[in-house]
Amino acid sequence: MTFKAKFWGVRGSIATPSADHLAFGGNTSCVELSMDGQRVILDSGTGIRNLGHWLLKKNVQHAHLLLSHTHWDHINGFPFFTPAYRKTQSFTIMGGHLNESGGVRRILSQQMDQPTFPVPLDMMAAKIAYEDFTAGDRFTLGRDIKVSTTTLNHPNGATGYRFDYRGKSLCYITDTEHIIGKPDENVLALIDGADIVIYDSTYTDKEFPKKVGWGHSTWQEGVRLCRAATAKRLVIFHHDPDHPDIFMEELESEARFTWSGAMVARENMRINLG
Repeated sequence: MTFKAKFWGVRGSIATPSADHLAFGGNTSCVELSMDGQRVILDSGTGIRNLGHWLLKKNVQHAHLLLSHTHWDHINGFPFFTPAYRKTQSFTIMGGHLNESGGVRRILSQQMDQPTFPVPLDMMAAKIAYEDFTAGDRFTLGRDIKVSTTTLNHPNGATGYRFDYRGKSLCYITDTEHIIGKPDENVLALIDGADIVIYDSTYTDKEFPKKVGWGHSTWQEGVRLCRAATAKRLVIFHHDPDHPDIFMEELESEARFTWSGAMVARENMRINLG
């Protein structure tokens, strides 16, 4: 059994292609899961462009793309996802927060409409299925990939995911805002006993009071949640574009000192769950 995760984009809000963001990466959210060769893609921020090149190189012809939500930093890499333009490829794209907004296909199509983008969604030659569900649903993907979902506290809505596969579990919790002193019960239930929790850690606890209402959380809250839920490891994710490498290096040291189970996501980082 193999269950692997690779981080193709770890930044939040906007891509940061600068010399101060090389060590941790400047591409926005995109994580690839591989479970005995079955591919699940989490979000289609700018990181999905490089992932697309990799999938073509490895001759991967099908994947599920699950969106946490459809704010620009989580979908603006999708028009540059080369495999979607190949007839030999097929994808299932899913979202859990768009039933009242016309569905996931409509939203992805809108961002590719003129005059904001010259190539329409219909130019994608791959066989693409668009499926909407409601956050809180559970379903199975491929061979034995059990998926649990929950609602997250984010403007316009967002969905958190848990993937259970042959005794191992990984959770993807971004974008979400916590309430100080009140652990999110939805998140706690989802991450209970998980092996890996990828968590929205855009801010620090010191920064957070000035960011209330922006829809994000802190790495310290991620630690608190993981400890309360007896999760094994926390991956600090969705880095603030205003946090350069020197800031992130200090954050990484503090997080490791605070809890040995904490680690900071870096672009191209791989995790092997089994």
